[in-house]
Amino acid sequence: MGIKATSSKPLFCYSKLLCVSIIYLFTSFFLVFYTTIISPTNCLFRYSPNDPIQTPLFVYNSSYGEHKHALPTFRSSCNSPVYFSDYWNALKEISEFSENTTFLGSRNLRYIQGNADSFGGNFSTKKRFYYFNHGDDGIEVPCGFFKRFPVSNFDRIAMENCKGVVVISAIFNDHDKIRQPKGLGKETPYSVCFYMFVDDATLKGLQYHNLISTPSSDENSVGVWRIVKVAKEHLYENPAMNGIIPKYLVHRLFPNSKYSIWIDAKMQLVVDPFLLIHSLVVNEDVDMAISRHPFYVHTMEEAMATARWKKWWDVDGLKKQMETYCQNGLQPWTQEKPYPSDVPDSAIILRKHSVATNLFSCLLFNELEEFNPRDQLPFAYVRDLMNPKMKLNMFDVEVFEQVAVEYRHNIKNEGASNSKVMPKKTKRGSCEFLVNGTGSKCDGYLLKMWGESQD
Repeated sequence: MGIKATSSKPLFCYSKLLCVSIIYLFTSFFLVFYTTIISPTNCLFRYSPNDPIQTPLFVYNSSYGEHKHALPTFRSSCNSPVYFSDYWNALKEISEFSENTTFLGSRNLRYIQGNADSFGGNFSTKKRFYYFNHGDDGIEVPCGFFKRFPVSNFDRIAMENCKGVVVISAIFNDHDKIRQPKGLGKETPYSVCFYMFVDDATLKGLQYHNLISTPSSDENSVGVWRIVKVAKEHLYENPAMNGIIPKYLVHRLFPNSKYSIWIDAKMQLVVDPFLLIHSLVVNEDVDMAISRHPFYVHTMEEAMATARWKKWWDVDGLKKQMETYCQNGLQPWTQEKPYPSDVPDSAIILRKHSVATNLFSCLLFNELEEFNPRDQLPFAYVRDLMNPKMKLNMFDVEVFEQVAVEYRHNIKNEGASNSKVMPKKTKRGSCEFLVNGTGSKCDGYLLKMWGESQD
């Protein structure tokens, strides 16, 4: 009888852990080799303060996990790389401008005062649209604050004393983690105001991880971020809507600041704020800089995705919102528009506090209060129909991915979700959402978006 032939596996395959580790090791070596040798990036920005801060801005407890769950990027190069100016030149130019300029936008923009049941006043569509044409400097504009913004007087005074550049973010319902910016120049922590707006739920989480001493303290900070408590019971039930207030009404919360950077709490800046503002706003001579969306160029595409992926439950409300915009003049994106897209990625917004920017922020906020906090939806509607026009830099997605790192939101237990946060569920998104030919006010929009001609 012959000897039965048998095949044997390599020894390391008998250990699953060892096998996976070796595969991971070789994959990592290949990716490093590919990105550094074979495919060198064209988006290696020439930034870097001469003496960036090397020591950690804050030492976190290991239980907090601020470094976990970073999302990977898949773009290794960009078509339009940004080259940053010298740090000290950018610092000097922006600081001198801030010191020598009293008011940029508030000088010619007046706001309606009064009290109302909601923070934004709940204006009708006709009334909101009336303020889009701001030809008379004497006309007062609705811009929130029909209720007191519930922060301490101690914080309010400090916010009013911020006279240069302010970086703001917000975490409500403990939805994200506080992360320190990287790549800061030596003078930046002392020249830029960093403000993080939080609610009680977030404060309790910070105290649980021993990042702050007591939630009731007049002044708390985590690294460069000054922590400002917002009593949300006096605002909106939806935490996302409360975050919209500092995101778009920053010029009212910080009336003496000249520039601002909004950054979603899921993002971590890796470029100095002075360099960002100088390169993307000052050098481009614009009022606002924001990234274009990585996938969509038409507002309707974003609306359909919002319904389909359940980013907002009230599909009937989304349909009403889009029909309102179509009826009042919203058009799909074409190459005739002076912008590369109608849909932004608003996780990072850089602003010069000019008349046009402040007006845009007020008008957009009014739309968000009326419908929902999905700020990509009214973006082109307000931008295209407002007057005076805002000078806008919609930069490449690759730039966005190079100046910040994106992280996942905090993972919540299913039982921890608050049913009051989201609106009552209506019908789920279907193929009938604003379909052409159903008598929708957006039929003309859809025909143009799909490249058809209308008789």
